Amino acid sequence: MKIIEAMKAIKRLVEKSADLRKKIQTYCADLDFETPTYGTADDQRSTVAGWLQSHSDVLKEILHLRVSIQRTNILTPVTITFGDKSVTKSIAEWIHRRRDLAQLEMSGWSMLTDRGLKEGLANTTAGATKEVRIRRYYDPKMRDGMLELYRTEPSIIDATLETVNAITDLIES
Repeated sequence: MKIIEAMKAIKRLVEKSADLRKKIQTYCADLDFETPTYGTADDQRSTVAGWLQSHSDVLKEILHLRVSIQRTNILTPVTITFGDKSVTKSIAEWIHRRRDLAQLEMSGWSMLTDRGLKEGLANTTAGATKEVRIRRYYDPKMRDGMLELYRTEPSIIDATLETVNAITDLIES
């Protein structure tokens, strides 16, 4: 089974568990003068018990698939190329980069600004006029390159992981 197949199976199983819970809720009790929907009272009791068992089995399968996906994500290395640089990380690491870390990296680099400072003539504390220049403790060209890299990183990760999820076999216990 591929990762994407497991993800789709989980989605179907979650829907199935919701359907079973609704049936359990609807048919778990009635008034003694009503006719049970599923045959006799014993038949209805047995049907509800079967749904409960089925619900438990579905949740066990969801758990199994989720853990298998996590195991696969941790153990499967993926190389992504950004410009002329190739970086290898596990699927799990790429997911975290995609989720928020690339955005936080971009945020850090975007803090490198001139802070609204102006070059030109300025008055010193002694009252003299002096020519002032902005002193930058960073390379603006490098900052711009890094901002572009981190701006595009999430979409590059998405595209790569879509392919990886479709071709990577699930590592099951």
